Amino acid sequence: MKSAFEKVRIEARSSVALLDRRLPDGIPFEWHHHPEFELTLTLNSRGHRFVGDHIGPYDDGDLVLVGPNLPHTWCSCAAIDSSRPHVAIVSWFSEAWVVDVVRLMPELDGILGLAREARRGIWFSTTVAQEVRAQIQRLPGAAPDDRLITLLHVLRSLAADQQRQLLAERTSIVDHMGPEPRLQRVLEHLHSHFDEPVDIAQLAEIACLSPSALHRMFRRHARMTPIMYVMKLRIGSACSMLMEGNPGIAAVAAQVGYRNLANFNRQFRTVKGVSPSQFRALYRRKGRVPFNPLMM
Repeated sequence: MKSAFEKVRIEARSSVALLDRRLPDGIPFEWHHHPEFELTLTLNSRGHRFVGDHIGPYDDGDLVLVGPNLPHTWCSCAAIDSSRPHVAIVSWFSEAWVVDVVRLMPELDGILGLAREARRGIWFSTTVAQEVRAQIQRLPGAAPDDRLITLLHVLRSLAADQQRQLLAERTSIVDHMGPEPRLQRVLEHLHSHFDEPVDIAQLAEIACLSPSALHRMFRRHARMTPIMYVMKLRIGSACSMLMEGNPGIAAVAAQVGYRNLANFNRQFRTVKGVSPSQFRALYRRKGRVPFNPLMM
């Protein structure tokens, strides 16, 4: 599956293009690339991000920098607050602009190193993402000069993030293949039917592969088995329901596909490190549960 080329328009008298994207029905899978850097802050949404050969979960406050021509997309599973839209605040800027900034202001040379790493995509730590969150949220409504100054402050903070992580295993060689069509068909099926029993033979048939070849493909791209992937989809959906505070824990377990409550509790603790009741209590006490992508 080739990624689509996206034309990003940066005005002649501007250093950055911005999009304040608000989607009531969720963030769709739109595999694409462009020659500009892209900094994306995702709010009120959880799901999976695809960056080059990386597939990983995201949650509220996810902050990622994608380098030039690195294929990418986000695909939501649920809104954290279902009464509000999924939000993605996207900033685009060119490689030439980064080079000129560092040439004119050598004190900001850390941004150049950040730009090099972004060719594999960078996830920024929850702590640093939280620190710059309000600044990024102000960007769409800011005057052009304030927008530029704010973006430089944000990039300087990101360059100092010692816990940032590279996402793709390889740099952006622009073959744009991304998740291959067979895997994409399987993922689409799993996202639509995660509350049903997992039938490996059916998934293999969807992918036109043998069960063993399906497992190899899934492990190569998703770095987990189909069973583990479905478990994390179920637990992610359960977290959303628990935070909304609607049904009881047994009802949540049933709605996300668990017929055995003890099994649900055990798998929930495996993924989140706490029981469902502890998760709900933490959310009620703190307002939100910090998301650790290493646990997914």
